[in-house]
Amino acid sequence: MAVKKSRILDAVAALEAGERRRAAALIAQELRAGEQTGDRWGSVSKLATKIGEIDLGIEASRRFAMSEPISLDRLLGHCGSLAQVGRSEQGIELLDRLPPQAQDHPAVLHFRGTIASENGEFERAEALLRRSLQLAPGSPQSWFALSMIKTFEPGDPDFAGLAAIEPQMGGVDTLTRARYHYALGKALVDMGEVAQGFAQYEKGAALRRQDEPYDRAAQTAFAERLLADFTRSSLAQLKPSRFRDQRSIFVNGMPRSGTTLVESILVSHSRVSDGAEVNLVQPSLIPTRDQTFAGALAYQDKVSSKDPWGDLATDYHKMLRMRFPGGRLVVDKTLSQSMVMGLLLHMMPDARVVWMRRRPEDIALSSYRVFFTSSVTWSWSMTDIAHQMRLEDRLYRHWAELFPEQILTVPYEELVQSPEEWIARIFSHVGLELEPQVFEFHKNRRKVRTASVKQVRSAISTDAIGKSDRFADQLAPFREAYQG
Repeated sequence: MAVKKSRILDAVAALEAGERRRAAALIAQELRAGEQTGDRWGSVSKLATKIGEIDLGIEASRRFAMSEPISLDRLLGHCGSLAQVGRSEQGIELLDRLPPQAQDHPAVLHFRGTIASENGEFERAEALLRRSLQLAPGSPQSWFALSMIKTFEPGDPDFAGLAAIEPQMGGVDTLTRARYHYALGKALVDMGEVAQGFAQYEKGAALRRQDEPYDRAAQTAFAERLLADFTRSSLAQLKPSRFRDQRSIFVNGMPRSGTTLVESILVSHSRVSDGAEVNLVQPSLIPTRDQTFAGALAYQDKVSSKDPWGDLATDYHKMLRMRFPGGRLVVDKTLSQSMVMGLLLHMMPDARVVWMRRRPEDIALSSYRVFFTSSVTWSWSMTDIAHQMRLEDRLYRHWAELFPEQILTVPYEELVQSPEEWIARIFSHVGLELEPQVFEFHKNRRKVRTASVKQVRSAISTDAIGKSDRFADQLAPFREAYQG
């Protein structure tokens, strides 16, 4: 009897060969022909999401969630997958269908609370999270979520509740333990206990370094290769892209440099629909294999297309439509796009980039204190932050020199001190007319999946300038490494 060949294994092989479109087609075929449920759909969902096929990933996630034995954990996992791609309403609709006894489950309340927080409904979020903690007072996830939307005061009874569960942390996974220590650190700093707070941050960061260490050598080697290989003369070896149907406005810069602020300003415009850390440029560049210039040349030589770079831009925009249906503009503020900026601006020649720059100490402080849900491995050490920031400085200068017409540099401090001037410059750069509401962007009640969720609900302020000054002792390792 013939053994049925796995389309998913073929999709993995296609992906390893840089054939993203073929991998996507094989996953789609498997979904059409495969069973409606099964545990294997969980890994299929991860594969589809990795290559930017959002719709395929969501369908595979749904099938995994509906597999026997059906559980609340699987359903909430699917709801989380929906939320990650901007479809939290669909997740809430699924939860609304649960029986009454399940509606008051701590995990359901926690999920609803986090979504309410993303929507800027902080009072509702707090009420939901407090109800979740009432039912499950030992939940580090709910304590963390509550900590992120409130400011602790000296003697705060919530701190007693948060601190009381520390003995239980030995029995949870490393990531949850790390999250708990970040929550403790934030609470202590809020209350003015800076040294104790940073000791908790270090505990959390050490756990994350243990799970996924920062590879300085690899990061340095890749950046050095980009700086050496991408030049004006070498870019002339790449065929021009014919793509002209540009939808994305790119906002780049180190995390915590003001990218979410600029995203919020842009999204308040009537011609801009939404924005996020889209994470679709890198999947679109899979055919280059490693996103290097050598990989770009190999891709270009391999394909028979008359417009190889326009093809990749088309793929990016196809994936973008899955995330943001319609034709309005979208803000893409994906982290670490400085590593692909050369190919990004080559395949999308009409793209415009707003590149945020900010006082290094303020970025370092904020990056160290934020619990990034993605793998921002350099943020778990002050000296690693300094190393990465030095690389980013060099990449910024390199791309700004190569693409001066496409990149607008915006200093955060100048933006918040002279918002009207800089907002006008930003909209001029991206080719949009000014509208009155862009100066009151904080009134836009859109979803925000970012550590800046509370800040973007406030008007522009200069309060964050020099915020790191009171943490001079804690930032000493960063300053020494960055300036040395």
